[in-house]
Amino acid sequence: MEASKIICELRESINMSRKEFSEHTGIPIRTLEDWEAGRRTPPEYVPRLIAYQLKYEQIMSRLSET
Repeated sequence: MEASKIICELRESINMSRKEFSEHTGIPIRTLEDWEAGRRTPPEYVPRLIAYQLKYEQIMSRLSET
């Protein structure tokens, strides 16, 4: 799967707009827009790092609920 599609799916999986996702991850919004549109390709490790960050936040959220 292409990095642009992975990043878009990760953002949509947590129901964030591009602006919210940009602020949340620290990725400039123009960069995020370019990646999702396929105008630029992020380094190979970036989608994995974003997925890891989101998974970590999900786990920590569950732990704090208990």
